[in-house]
Amino acid sequence: MIKKNKRGWIRIVEAFVSILLISGVLLSVIDKGYFQNEDMSVKVYKAETAILKEIQLDEELRKEIINIDSNRLPISWDSPYFPINVSDRINERVPNYLECEAKICNITNDCDLGKILDKDVYAKATIISANLEKYNPSQLKLFCWTKE
Repeated sequence: MIKKNKRGWIRIVEAFVSILLISGVLLSVIDKGYFQNEDMSVKVYKAETAILKEIQLDEELRKEIINIDSNRLPISWDSPYFPINVSDRINERVPNYLECEAKICNITNDCDLGKILDKDVYAKATIISANLEKYNPSQLKLFCWTKE
């Protein structure tokens, strides 16, 4: 008579179950993004938000934007009417891996960059509405893309 080795089947089942467990753990780790690089859009939007928040909270820069005649809006980045101190602050705060332009628009109108780029353009806007003396709501929109 031949003896049947039942331990062999048990070891095969144990190996199969352990492979399934390891595969499940690896798939859940990969799904949560532990092995992925940080998305560039997250970094860009954080930088844009910080720049716009700083301009929004600076009383002098707010005053320059509010004092713009609403008949001149929209004002693009390269316009002579764009506030110099606002553009200087943006240029100071932009990270070295980005190129950015801004535009000041009326809050009721669309505010686009006005040119076409073959890059991913990240846009973020904030409303500058009033100071203690004047109510003249405008939209400051920041457009950024990565340098080559």
